[in-house]
Amino acid sequence: MKIKAEYTDTYAGEANYGWVRRVELDVPDNLSDIGVVRRVKKALGLEGSRAKRRDNHIDTIALWGLGGCATVLFINWGDN
Repeated sequence: MKIKAEYTDTYAGEANYGWVRRVELDVPDNLSDIGVVRRVKKALGLEGSRAKRRDNHIDTIALWGLGGCATVLFINWGDN
């Protein structure tokens, strides 16, 4: 399965894209959501960072406020 992720800053609680870091990974189809998040965070050097808020959608996970910073990490899979 192909995973695409974007890590960016926020402004007023919304994604700002003043800067952005993107990664694209191939992961096993049977990998759990937690496993996907761990692999993406490792690829971005964010291991150990906890999110203040997590939003789950059908094919997207959004992690807000990683490490107490004004940031958001969007993780997408499926037809993206």
